[in-house]
Amino acid sequence: MISPAEYAPARHDDGDAPYREPLSTRAKLGVLAAVVFFHVGGAWALMEIQPTRIEIGEAASMEVRMVPAEQPPAPQLDTPPPEDTPPPEPEQMRLDTPPPLDTAPPEVPMLEAMVSPPQPDMPPPEFKMAPPPKPKPPPPRPRLPAPTAEATPQPAAPAAPANAAPIPVEQLGYLNAPNPVYSVRSRRAGEKGTVTMRVVVDPTGRPVEVSLSKSSGHAALDEAALSAMRAARIKPIGRLIAVTASITFNLQ
Repeated sequence: MISPAEYAPARHDDGDAPYREPLSTRAKLGVLAAVVFFHVGGAWALMEIQPTRIEIGEAASMEVRMVPAEQPPAPQLDTPPPEDTPPPEPEQMRLDTPPPLDTAPPEVPMLEAMVSPPQPDMPPPEFKMAPPPKPKPPPPRPRLPAPTAEATPQPAAPAAPANAAPIPVEQLGYLNAPNPVYSVRSRRAGEKGTVTMRVVVDPTGRPVEVSLSKSSGHAALDEAALSAMRAARIKPIGRLIAVTASITFNLQ
């Protein structure tokens, strides 16, 4: 058996205290004896305990009998009557015989008290109808002042100054530049040239008058330039002004 001293750490020469066991031999023996005593006492106590007996009474006897199952009653079928049985005779209806024609009707006593005298003809009731309300007269129409003999003249549109020299349109610029149509017929015919026009522009920048100042020598090109200038839009300056514009048709 390995003694606890072998598990002790090795001693160092640096002056440490010597190792001592935590329990003495007597203490160890006392602990061992207490453990054995408790084990033996517990085993003896378990042996002394007697189990409780459960008394069970006598079981009652059971008798089993085989009972046949109840069969449902057979359905009753209506048996047809035999063929030789005659059909029942229909009941004859009794009609009350009418009295003879020469029998006079019974007389009924007429009581004058039960007969009320005829009432005189009463006129039908009259209902008074309220007269319909009179319609309200229409309100009087306001009188309009009589028209004067002399009508108020409307202000005429300002005209461009006749003596003012037109300025080039390039000084103002375009909002929508003219886009002339160079027809295929003019291209095939080799028509080209420059069209110079005089344009009167209103305060909003729309051309109100477009006239030809110098022709290109071809009527188709002149008409295309005039139509394109009428659809153009020039930057407005707030007053009526005359400008000159040129459109060049080139085959290249």
